[in-house]
Amino acid sequence: MPVSKITETVERLFIEANYHLPPDMVSVLETGEQEEQNPVARSVLRTILENRLVASEGRFPLCQDCGMAVVFIDMGQEAAVTGGNLEDAVNEGVRRAYDKGYLRKSIVGEPLFERKNTGDNTPAIIHVRVVHGDRVTITAAPKGAGSENMSALAMLSPAAGPEGLERFVLDTVRKAGPNPCPPIVVGIGVGSDFEGVAELAKRALLRPAGSSGSHPKYAALEAELLRKINELGIGAAGYGGTVTALGVNIEWAPTHIACMPVAVNLCCHANRHCSAEI
Repeated sequence: MPVSKITETVERLFIEANYHLPPDMVSVLETGEQEEQNPVARSVLRTILENRLVASEGRFPLCQDCGMAVVFIDMGQEAAVTGGNLEDAVNEGVRRAYDKGYLRKSIVGEPLFERKNTGDNTPAIIHVRVVHGDRVTITAAPKGAGSENMSALAMLSPAAGPEGLERFVLDTVRKAGPNPCPPIVVGIGVGSDFEGVAELAKRALLRPAGSSGSHPKYAALEAELLRKINELGIGAAGYGGTVTALGVNIEWAPTHIACMPVAVNLCCHANRHCSAEI
């Protein structure tokens, strides 16, 4: 597979993800508008839905924060990249998308002292997973800072159990309040290790909104957490109300007998992501 194909695909996906709200998010927002009890919060949800039409039809970014360029790649073990380097190809696609799409470039090359903007929104955050087959699936997930800054990770004791996880998730959402631009989608990772659990939480945001996990106990926990989060009363844009979250998605993985890592990655109502298989 020529690297030029990867670059072209990444470019297209980041423009599309920034211009178009995913259909699953439109569906849960429409349901939320119908169910919201607070008239002010209901008007916010209506405005969000109108905004996505303006952005899509006018080909404008959904949000002024066009995000960090997070890229998930499922690489078939029989696929081969030719003509260049995979990481370089992805970053070139990001560079072209943020320039051609008039997307805000928000990345600083050094985080602590100079904080100088790289000028092209690179480097991307790239997660590669080797899978069966000879195809490559690329997912572009622009992630804004408002919700990213409200995310959290804890290394809980295994004795904390589901109740401990629930307390940590609810406490994280309560502390976040209006900052992640609710209504939010809550991505939760459980298991793996310190770095692995954060990726699980971010991958959880890619699951269709309104879907349930395949494991019945985790699916039940997702439903219970969604109910309790919406009882917090934060509401759309923090105006109060009954729709604080549009979905809770949990991804889990095996872990050490002495560990129970938990990560919560919050995402605003846009939850931008777009995929293609090449």
